[in-house]
Amino acid sequence: MIDFSYLVRETNLVGGEWISADEGRTIDVLNPATGEVVAKVPDCGAAETRRAIEAAHAAFPTYSALSVAERARLMRKLHELIVEHTDALAAILTTEQGKPFAEAKAEVGSSAAYVLWFAEEIRRAGGSVIPSPWEGRKLMTTRHPVGVVAAITPWNFPSSMLARKLGPALAAGCTAVVKPASATPLSGLVWGVLAEMAGFPKGVVNIVTGSARQIGGELTSNPMVRKITFTGSTEIGRQLLRDSAATVKKVSMELGGNAPFIVFDDADLDRAVEGALIAKFRNAGQTCICSNRIYVQSGIYDRFVERFSERVAALRVAPGMEEGAEQGPLVDAAAVEKVEELIGDAMKKGAQLATGGRRHARGGLFFEPTVLRNASPDMRVTSEEIFGPVAPVYRFDTDDEVIAAANDTIYGLAAYAYTTSLPRAFRLQDRLEYGLFGINEVLIVTPEAPFGGMKQSGLGREGSWQGLDDFLETKYTCVGGLS
Repeated sequence: MIDFSYLVRETNLVGGEWISADEGRTIDVLNPATGEVVAKVPDCGAAETRRAIEAAHAAFPTYSALSVAERARLMRKLHELIVEHTDALAAILTTEQGKPFAEAKAEVGSSAAYVLWFAEEIRRAGGSVIPSPWEGRKLMTTRHPVGVVAAITPWNFPSSMLARKLGPALAAGCTAVVKPASATPLSGLVWGVLAEMAGFPKGVVNIVTGSARQIGGELTSNPMVRKITFTGSTEIGRQLLRDSAATVKKVSMELGGNAPFIVFDDADLDRAVEGALIAKFRNAGQTCICSNRIYVQSGIYDRFVERFSERVAALRVAPGMEEGAEQGPLVDAAAVEKVEELIGDAMKKGAQLATGGRRHARGGLFFEPTVLRNASPDMRVTSEEIFGPVAPVYRFDTDDEVIAAANDTIYGLAAYAYTTSLPRAFRLQDRLEYGLFGINEVLIVTPEAPFGGMKQSGLGREGSWQGLDDFLETKYTCVGGLS
């Protein structure tokens, strides 16, 4: 067993102090693999959130005035601490979220990489000198931190999603109020522990857990909050946009997805099968960029389904901390029930089970990895984000047909295609309406590249220099009287 108790906090961080909820209410944190309560965290609301915002607002002038070199030093220290405590951080993540330990370690490694990237990138976030159209004047732009940032993170990647928000915010000189998901609050609260260990000043990082409605309402309505960065469902994203409009906040939204995974007749079949396995069943299918719809050209459809189903049936379903676990439990009972509903709807409309389709023999929140053949557009799995271990496989004949089907969604986050034709690959790159596109690859996310969607999959980008840009304001200055 890995000891992670030294990093666990069952209190919230506000202004450098670890506090309980004003009224003493708590939220149980459950291990989805066992159902046991592993911790209790504060069930806070608007009052505690307001104090956290005030603490971040008070800390902002001093922290934002630190030199870029000093902020980068703090960020590098934070990176070192994440790397040093990787196993414990991953064990926390697996315990409250359920994903296999190997996947949790990879997520923690990604968190560290984003922190280091932004520690380095902030040193290059300079302004510019603009050629002046007037004699005796100099024109320039400078970059400035936006102010207090509110970061709202999801339960499926509670560490790396926070790294992609806190990393650029802290590097830019912003202070932050973090609202982790109630299902996985420990992986959010531990960032407060790490920030203290790294030496960030009090009030720079504040973390509150509790009522999404009350905390979110205060974050969106409070004028001291200058930016909202959110990862979660499109439905909640729309609400946050509406609520933020009154105070005209900057917003970054990483929202839902409905990723097509397209396999052409000329694809390397073995590579495509392995890619589909990873893209669909990582984190039990509970990712916003996992393949939601698998389109396979008619010439290889039957061979693909056969090989893919064999590989899926062989996946080892087990608690995430068990050696060799490849798929853990779903996050809660509602997730299991939704998966059952989607499978039932698909089968009523003509889909056939190639493998899986039932709750796993382990019981609890475990579900069999499932492949549905003969999927069709009228099924709910086509238009809804599945967020579970269900892979519907559709048949297509022509490029134009599959491109139209792939784009027929309100979402535009990620897409994948397997083909050995370079001209086809670039035609797809031109015509598919997605912010992320993997050609013969599915593990495409890295700090160096921008992450974000088109259409109703979001606004803004995380990672790359664009991810830092969202936390900075550009100020133009004209200096005259120089003749």
